[in-house]
Amino acid sequence: MIIVLTGIDGSGKSTAAAALVSAVRRAGGRAVLLNNHAGRRSMSVLGARLGIRLPDRLADAMETNFRVWNVLANHLRARFFGGLVVMDRHLYCQLALRETKGLPRGRFLPWLLKTLPAPDAVVHLEIDPVKAHRRIVARGTDAETLEDLVAFDNGYRRLPEYESFVKVDASLPAGKLAQRLAGVVDQVPTRTAAGRHPLSRP
Repeated sequence: MIIVLTGIDGSGKSTAAAALVSAVRRAGGRAVLLNNHAGRRSMSVLGARLGIRLPDRLADAMETNFRVWNVLANHLRARFFGGLVVMDRHLYCQLALRETKGLPRGRFLPWLLKTLPAPDAVVHLEIDPVKAHRRIVARGTDAETLEDLVAFDNGYRRLPEYESFVKVDASLPAGKLAQRLAGVVDQVPTRTAAGRHPLSRP
């Protein structure tokens, strides 16, 4: 089973993904966390320190290369893992960033999404950009502005895939958010030939 988490910066994707994997393991199931990052945070912080901002097309090209490599490598890992695979970010994130910057979707990323095994669920963590920005400022590791977050949120909403996403309130306390995600996993139909839930104990 593959579950993908998406959402704007500050929505808590990485924290929620780690919490979900830990909960499944504590219950005796098998789970692994795979990160499909694009190096965006590192480039953003570096750019802020140097006082420069890469042209949108150049930044997208660099991020896309990193993201695609990670997605391909992690889908290969997922193929040989028997249990829950939680992917923090995916190609949807890059498509949303392109929407944010007014760049075309292109053909390659949509084609790759159709070619790769489809996730059993894409869970979108929804949060008010203002609250997400407060979280980012508090942790002090990002350089995202509120305007960037609002644009990113709108970029996700304009994706044709957005309607099929499972929306979860990311403003919930960490414990309740983990429970909500576990509930989403429980509702995903199993694909195993034997009819046994893939998270059950051997």
